Amino acid sequence: MTFLESIILGIVEGAAEFLPVSSTGHLILASSLLGILQSDFVKTFEIAIQLGAILAVVVIYWRSFLNWLLVKKIAAAFIPTGIIGLALYQVVKTYLVGNEWVVLVALLVGGVVLIAFERWRGERVGARDLTTLSYRDAALIGLAQAVAIIPGVSRSAATIVGGMLLGLSRAAIVEFSFLLAVPTMVAATGLSLVKAQTIFSGSEWLMLAAGLVTSFAVALASIRWLLRYVRGHSFVAFGIYRIALSLAFFAFLLA
Repeated sequence: MTFLESIILGIVEGAAEFLPVSSTGHLILASSLLGILQSDFVKTFEIAIQLGAILAVVVIYWRSFLNWLLVKKIAAAFIPTGIIGLALYQVVKTYLVGNEWVVLVALLVGGVVLIAFERWRGERVGARDLTTLSYRDAALIGLAQAVAIIPGVSRSAATIVGGMLLGLSRAAIVEFSFLLAVPTMVAATGLSLVKAQTIFSGSEWLMLAAGLVTSFAVALASIRWLLRYVRGHSFVAFGIYRIALSLAFFAFLLA
């Protein structure tokens, strides 16, 4: 990986992290297009770079983390994800992270699910806000998020669909998805760095720093755009995008 490639991946991460399109899947596909080999450093980079995007959430929503009741509900949602992620970490990193076929199938299936969910839901609009969120609801959203340990599923898509099934409004579950990303990605990054099998060189640490800074800056804009978008749009367009992207890459790989 070169310094320029780390910046490109930072842009991809920042733009995709909070959209229901799978930032991890996009990073894997982007790495493939750039010809970046899936070394231990690259696999760790693709996880750790998400910290930059998470910092954008902290900057925008820092007041929410002063709400102790909301913080406890975020913790309740994180627990199922943390347990499942820790138990399956080695399997995921060994067999799923970096696997383009897994990503493409997950993108395709996830796109179909998003479209089908929006069509099934129809005009029924959830009206619940975060003040009505129970600890049980939070735990169920955390279980939904755990599905996203499969690259290509999308953490935000899983939490958004889970929250909307519980009757939360689009705006409410999107905000909760942002907040839940903080402990989830901090834990995933920390675990990845601790379990990394190699000691990174000085240049690798610099590339990681460049990716983090870039993803932070792009994520600030991405979060604000998504908040405006969900006020008047469904997630059907993201489902169509996921299907189109997966089919395009399937054709590329099979060509």
